[in-house]
Amino acid sequence: MVVKSELEKLGIHAISVELGEVELQEAITDSQKEVLLKNLKAFGFDFIDDKKSKTIEKVKNLIVDLVHHKNSELKINLSDYLVEKLNQDYSTLSNLFSEIENTTIEKYFISQKIEKVKELLIYNELSLSEIADILNYSNIAHLSNQFKKITGFTPTYFKKSKDKKRIQIENL
Repeated sequence: MVVKSELEKLGIHAISVELGEVELQEAITDSQKEVLLKNLKAFGFDFIDDKKSKTIEKVKNLIVDLVHHKNSELKINLSDYLVEKLNQDYSTLSNLFSEIENTTIEKYFISQKIEKVKELLIYNELSLSEIADILNYSNIAHLSNQFKKITGFTPTYFKKSKDKKRIQIENL
């Protein structure tokens, strides 16, 4: 909504505004781009203009969307999901992601899943078994081992602790 509002203030007409991507009706001038970038930075947004960065951002957005909003689709293979959505070879995507982000797509995916586990534990509405099922872990032990490897705590300890620190999605 913020992006859409800032575009409208500048008289720029968007065809679509979605997570991490804007499609414009017509090209914008350098001065419009400069003002838009300045205005969006004030809200914590950044402007991605090169092809590699756009691809990385699309991969991240797809993973975030998959983990945090499309639990039922978690059952499909991540590489197949990304290939289908981006129409690019997975090894190319994987190499590019590792080169730019200094981590693998798989590690990024796992960190997103662990943040989702933390969120669900904090809400305290689901059992660990239900969380494991929702996030497509083969069993509770697998979820617990991965959680401890990433956070240093067991899910049970994390749930009981008063200092429940979650990492903002954009900082992962």
